[in-house]
Formats: sequence, structure tokens, C-alpha cells
Amino acid sequence: MQTMKVNALSVFLAAKHASKAMLKTSDAKPYPSGSIIATASAAGMRSNAGPTDYSASKAAVISMMQTCAYQLAGTGIRCNAVCPGIIETGMTSKMYEMARSRGTDRKIGQLNPLQRGGVADEIARVALFLGSDEASYVNGQAWAVCGGLTAGHPFVPGKLA
Repeated sequence: MQTMKVNALSVFLAAKHASKAMLKTSDAKPYPSGSIIATASAAGMRSNAGPTDYSASKAAVISMMQTCAYQLAGTGIRCNAVCPGIIETGMTSKMYEMARSRGTDRKIGQLNPLQRGGVADEIARVALFLGSDEASYVNGQAWAVCGGLTAGHPFVPGKLA
């Protein structure tokens, strides 16, 4: 339940209150507009990419952004989710440290077609795009930034048919 509160309820409350603020207009902002970008996960898009509670909470985030896109229809507010794969962050630092200490860090991300883990900047660049005017027609989407992990089923390198 704690995972659901942290990962899903927090996004619900953030979207609820952010959208109210984005609906406000002023002389400088004559029309309601905005971009709500939630952090989901590749684990919310595909099974077996994380523990049950984590995967369920991130699937909920994706569903919330899709639902919010419809609930805010006609307001100029866009809602999208970014779905990172294995990214080196504080949350995954122990995994990276252990792999480096064993000399197996090249195995991190081996199941995605890029065969590597990602870095936070790669996620930030997608979020920056989604928040910009260049993404003005992107709404209700879950953007996988996972090295291709969600593009198909995991494979064993060198074992193609």
C-alpha cells in the first residue's frame, strides 16, 4: 500500500492540483494551458519488469495520465507519462555499485536492444520535449525511454532463431 501511495496517489494529487492551477488565466496567459508529465516506468507497460506492487503502481500512473487527458479535454492541458527502463539513479545505485564491484556492469540493460542502462539525462530530455511547444499535439501517451526493452520480448544475445 505504501508503494501505491508514493507512486500512484502522489501523481493523482499532483495532477488534480496542477490542473486547477493550469486552468487559471491572466493577461500574460489568456488561455488555460499546461503540460502534466508523470513518471511511470517500463515496469508499468510490461510484465516481469519489476515487483508486483511497483509494476501495478506505475501502470496506474499510465492509466491516470490517459484518463486525465480525456478529463481535461478542451482545456489546453496535456497529460503524458515518461516510462524509464533501467536508469542509473539513487534508486538503482546499489545494483550499479554491486555490478561494478563484480565487474559485471556490462550486463546491466543486456535485455534491451541498446544493451546498456540509461542515465537520468536521457529521461530529462524526453520530459523537456513533452513539456515544450514542440510536443503540442502529444497527449495521453506513455513514452517508453528504455533502450527498446518494451519494444518486444527479451532475447538472449546471439540466439536469434
